[in-house]
Amino acid sequence: MTGLTNQLSIEDLYNIHHDKLKLKWTAGQQGGKQASVCDEEQATPESPNNHSLVGHLNLIHPHQIQVIGKTEMKYLEGLRDTSMQDAVTQLFQSNPVCIIITDGCEVPALLKRKCNAYNVPLFSTPENGSKLANILHYFLTNLFADILTLHGVFMEVMAIGVLITGPSGIGKSELALELISRGHRLIADDAPLFSKITPDIINGTCPKTLQDFLEVRGLGIINVRELFGDSAIKKNKYLKLIVQLEPMDTNDLLTLDRLEGSYNTRTVLDLDVPQITLPVAPGRNLAIMLECAARNNILRSSGYNASEVFARRQKRLMESGEE
Repeated sequence: MTGLTNQLSIEDLYNIHHDKLKLKWTAGQQGGKQASVCDEEQATPESPNNHSLVGHLNLIHPHQIQVIGKTEMKYLEGLRDTSMQDAVTQLFQSNPVCIIITDGCEVPALLKRKCNAYNVPLFSTPENGSKLANILHYFLTNLFADILTLHGVFMEVMAIGVLITGPSGIGKSELALELISRGHRLIADDAPLFSKITPDIINGTCPKTLQDFLEVRGLGIINVRELFGDSAIKKNKYLKLIVQLEPMDTNDLLTLDRLEGSYNTRTVLDLDVPQITLPVAPGRNLAIMLECAARNNILRSSGYNASEVFARRQKRLMESGEE
């Protein structure tokens, strides 16, 4: 499933963020509906907007949204008149979808005239340029990201995002309910949405219609926020671990690797995510095991592997002849 849209009009972008970012529409109002920021991966070489989404003024590798802050304004003001005209001409030749003057800088009259002439929306704000660029980049990256729905329960466990998967009726929701009662937080039940927001980060969220709700067999639909409070719900989390629940009998348990366990990876949106299989069998406390799996995954991601340390220790003892 791909992103919900591959472009957003500058007028819509302004309506969404003008209060939060204190944006003032200074010039180029006619271009609000015409100009759109688009998914850079969807843009074609012929498109005028096949540049990166947003960033500080760059005339060599231009951005779709050009941010001009104190540093960039100081550079422009330091140019001679002819050089200033050349720089501004080059700026508009790159077909920016909008220009934002930040840090409370005064908007040059030349820039206003050019924006009105080319119908390029021009905004000004007292907000810090780097902060504004980061906010807009995060928003647009999420908006244009590929979205994948995976069946399972997505939770924050030990401060990392954990997706609990397994066949229907295996006990995913019951495990989630026990984890919530132990202080962990629910993000999404049944159909969490995942999007790749950077080359190595997958963000997980909940569809609006499912937010706060968890289906538990025997109890039906429960509202986790109403039952456990706001602290039991998390809006989003980066996916760091997948836990696959599988029914196993005694013979199945004997086949598991006692040293390494059942660690492997699963490809999600072209990124390998650690996955562990937890056997579902009588007498096994899945909540404690999942907490331990989350803790162990944090250790493994930092470079520590208990089985490797154990194997090295055994090898040293055998070589030294100690018991």
